Amino acid sequence: MIDLAPSILSADFAHLADQVERATAGGASIIHVDIMDGHFVPNLTIGPPVVKSLRRATALPLDCHLMIDNPDQFIADFAEAGVDWISVHQEACPHLNRTLNLIKDHQCRPGVVINPATPVETLIEVLDIVDHVLVMTVNPGFGGQKFIPSTLHKIRKLAQIRAERGYGFRIEVDGGVGLDTVAELVRAGAEILVAGSAVFGKGDAKINAETLLEAARSASLQRV
Repeated sequence: MIDLAPSILSADFAHLADQVERATAGGASIIHVDIMDGHFVPNLTIGPPVVKSLRRATALPLDCHLMIDNPDQFIADFAEAGVDWISVHQEACPHLNRTLNLIKDHQCRPGVVINPATPVETLIEVLDIVDHVLVMTVNPGFGGQKFIPSTLHKIRKLAQIRAERGYGFRIEVDGGVGLDTVAELVRAGAEILVAGSAVFGKGDAKINAETLLEAARSASLQRV
């Protein structure tokens, strides 16, 4: 199954509820929320108050991607704000197992994220407890970046490990997802597609979402 998770990082915040509604009408099934602290990544975005307002604007699951230092300090706040999924970076968590279980303790689905230069093998000890693994296909911090092709092998590796060990996690990708890259991402094994500029950048978010989903689902039929 392919899920489209539009990233509100690229949306017009003056019309956020309307844009989320249009993307949902186009087939989006998850809303991706990028949280940046200006420390772990060189950008600053939003906090729990905006997420709480967004929660009132959509019934879709909110996928909260914490690109922050010390994520343990904020998991409770975002859970209280109404997110459904929380993913944390392997690179930001010295006690990753504990952090993922803290997410579970707050009744959210735990996910783990790896940057383009981080090997899949660093996740081996937690793959049995996560709901999703997010592979960054750009260096995190800003929307609209160019896709890094060398990240494709990590998606394939995760799919291989999951099949060999019988794990249940899903594979999510974030960064440079658009009509020019979506087919190869899906053929590699991506199932949850985070797209910002491709949905909210130009034109109607509904039409953009529909077009991207159609291309993704067509590519899924070509998986070996």
